[in-house]
Amino acid sequence: MKNHCLTISITHTHTKQAYRGSAKPATSPNRGRGGRQTMEAVLMQRAAAAAAARWRFVLTAGASHGQQPAAGVVRLAVARRAPGGAGVRATRLGPVRAQVVAEERSREAAGGERAAAAEEDAVVRLFVGLPADVVVSDGRGLSRPRAVSAALRALKLLGVDGVELPVSWAAVQPGSGDWFEWAGYRAVAAMVRDAGLGLRVSLRTDGDALPEWVADAAAADPDVLFTDRSGCRREGCLSFAVDELPVLVGKSPLQAYEAFFRSFADEFKDLLGSTITDVTVSLGPNGELQYPSYPPGSQRADGYAGAGEFQCYDRYMLARLKRHAESSGQPLWGLSGPHDGPRYDESPESSAFFKEPGGSWKTAYGEFFLSWYAGELLAHADRVLAAASRAFGGTPVALSAKVPLVRGSRPAEATAGLHGGYGPVAEVFARHGCTVIASGVEAQLDAPAEEVLARLKAACEEKGARLAAESVPLTAARDAAGSTGVWLSAGRTRPCQFTYQRMGADFFSPGHWPLFVQFVRALESPEEPHEDDLPAGTDGGEQLTVPSSASAPQAQGNATREVQTV
Repeated sequence: MKNHCLTISITHTHTKQAYRGSAKPATSPNRGRGGRQTMEAVLMQRAAAAAAARWRFVLTAGASHGQQPAAGVVRLAVARRAPGGAGVRATRLGPVRAQVVAEERSREAAGGERAAAAEEDAVVRLFVGLPADVVVSDGRGLSRPRAVSAALRALKLLGVDGVELPVSWAAVQPGSGDWFEWAGYRAVAAMVRDAGLGLRVSLRTDGDALPEWVADAAAADPDVLFTDRSGCRREGCLSFAVDELPVLVGKSPLQAYEAFFRSFADEFKDLLGSTITDVTVSLGPNGELQYPSYPPGSQRADGYAGAGEFQCYDRYMLARLKRHAESSGQPLWGLSGPHDGPRYDESPESSAFFKEPGGSWKTAYGEFFLSWYAGELLAHADRVLAAASRAFGGTPVALSAKVPLVRGSRPAEATAGLHGGYGPVAEVFARHGCTVIASGVEAQLDAPAEEVLARLKAACEEKGARLAAESVPLTAARDAAGSTGVWLSAGRTRPCQFTYQRMGADFFSPGHWPLFVQFVRALESPEEPHEDDLPAGTDGGEQLTVPSSASAPQAQGNATREVQTV
């Protein structure tokens, strides 16, 4: 990543203090004269003291209504978790002085527990994804630890609940034996704990997270990979049909996944439930529960107009199809996949299989094949989630997994393996107490995407599963309209948590960081924005600025406090 610098500039009229990001808050150079700690330490202490009263504090940008801040006064933004409200976490943000008067909190005995439950249900916890390369490839160390530490403090001050850490199977298990390397990830978890943030961990077993010894097994037997009708293999995607077969140096993928999960649970048992609140397991390409039905080189099933291709042509999947057809009394239906199935970029209307009317997907054969195809996907999810449940059973962490929001047509859903809709998926997740994460969500949903998300939430509510959401990369940078994130506070789409992807040089760039600040404030108070809530002040008061390293301001007169980040 490029070497950028995040600078949080907070100007005080009569103070001259400076600090550089470090693992622990430093004492003020003026402590001997004025008895003051650094502003960072003061903010952390006040935020911790206020947490019990369910207040949240973040830096504001600009003085209130043109007033100049008094010497040494820090302005904060206040967000209170209001019970029963349609909002996410708070009342409207606005600048206030650091002298905070604790609110007397009392509840009437009747209905108090119900009000508390409603309050928690209304809260959307906000996470930010850490850089994908935060841990070096051999798993033994960190990439730019001082930058990551400073970034964590910046997120804490902004009011973010926690961060998401992608854990690569390839980094922690370089060989096929029972040895795992966790040193780098332990270091990250310790930094997150010390920063006072929560940690959501994503255990990746797909794509570039496949260990070299697994890739070698795939090279020796390419049929362990998903294969389309043309014989094209999907690199990094193990076929669901080999879950329980000893194709990986005498072990099955399912055994290998469970060993990975158990090793993590054993290594981090002291942090599970405290710092580590949520563990996400991978169920397919990009970690999502789907077939890789989209064109090679694409990242998602909804980023193109075609119907996609079926992925059932490796010999193991064809063997399962053959056995299923024979047991159904239709042996000829198990000889291959649909002969008239679509190509990747072929529109559903031009596909003989999906055309309307008269497409073979509406025939008895079509229903047989699509039901089997979707059933294989659900069976894979059931097997992997059962392995994760065994590994994390008895621990206080929440288990979760990702599901794609396929915003295309019903044929696109069918080739991705979601022929039965989201109801059967939510049922499998609920069976294992697993949270459904809607993956690839934009900051501002269009009507079709919002409808898909609403259907997914309805399915989760019906089956008893919780719904979370995860954004596409740098979503606010591409869509910074005033209504950004409004769906997060709407009852029909509100998730229990939202993960914003992903931290890095672009995340802290001048073009993105102010938009993210605005996004966080919109989460805190889903109503019309006010000029006091803009990312930067314009009246000479305190300012929150995020220049790149090339354009970082020089301290002149008043002190500029710099925090280096990734």
